[in-house]
Amino acid sequence: MAGQIRLPEMNLVFLTGRLTRDPDNRMTQRGQAICGFDIAVNRRYMDNASGEWKDEVTYVPVTVFGDAAERAKDRLKKGVPVLVEGRLTMSEFVDKSGQNRKILRVTGRRVQILQSADAFNHEDSDMAQAQDASEVAEDDVPF
Repeated sequence: MAGQIRLPEMNLVFLTGRLTRDPDNRMTQRGQAICGFDIAVNRRYMDNASGEWKDEVTYVPVTVFGDAAERAKDRLKKGVPVLVEGRLTMSEFVDKSGQNRKILRVTGRRVQILQSADAFNHEDSDMAQAQDASEVAEDDVPF
């Protein structure tokens, strides 16, 4: 077709949020580590109707594999702020009632902790002092 523009396809996601629960760690049948967790991503906006500030929270499931999963299981805990780099993936399954379901999740390639362990352990610590970031990265995602 003449004049049709071919757009490059890209599937790249960057999200920051806090873990909503401790990670779920397991192994695949082939012995590869998997670490699953959810993050809460907040968005603050002005409600035009009321003139008040409101918060909207989106809960995003994240899965990391391999060495990144091994490192994440020791470092990630509920409440820890993270930056996740990855791609969107769709999973299909049949639920307990026999209904077909789909879930959109992030397959993480890199997870960076945005707060030092010391700052996380002291609730009254100032977030500005938590610049010592740990990193979990993995390029060997199995698909």
